[in-house]
Amino acid sequence: MYERMLDKMNRPSIEEFRSFIGSREDMFENLDDFMGEVQNIQRELRFPYGNHYGWGIKYSVRKKHICDIFAEKDAFTVMMRLSNDQFEGLYSGLSAYTREYIDNKYPCGSGGWIHYRVLEPEHLEDVKKMLGVKLHA
Repeated sequence: MYERMLDKMNRPSIEEFRSFIGSREDMFENLDDFMGEVQNIQRELRFPYGNHYGWGIKYSVRKKHICDIFAEKDAFTVMMRLSNDQFEGLYSGLSAYTREYIDNKYPCGSGGWIHYRVLEPEHLEDVKKMLGVKLHA
């Protein structure tokens, strides 16, 4: 249902990446614009973690990794790591959908990774809150 761009040998253009997202393209563009407002943000289209992840855009500031966004058919997934304190500070202000992702995060040090699928405007607002904390840490 949410197939990804898995052909490593066929590097997509940014336009193809956006088009692949289909019905959620406007939400992706909104998030990309949000990220673009950050001073010194860098975007890199890459095939980073192997065949199950596919093509994504890495967002970073200097050498600090902020997130990766992976294109999916009619969706996109944001992969990010936050500390437990950052997650806890946001938790009560997030939707039940988002809290479930946090509850099931992949633990890493004093925090964890989430692979957050954006399907609704509410999800977009929640991911912007989480990224805002990451960007201003």
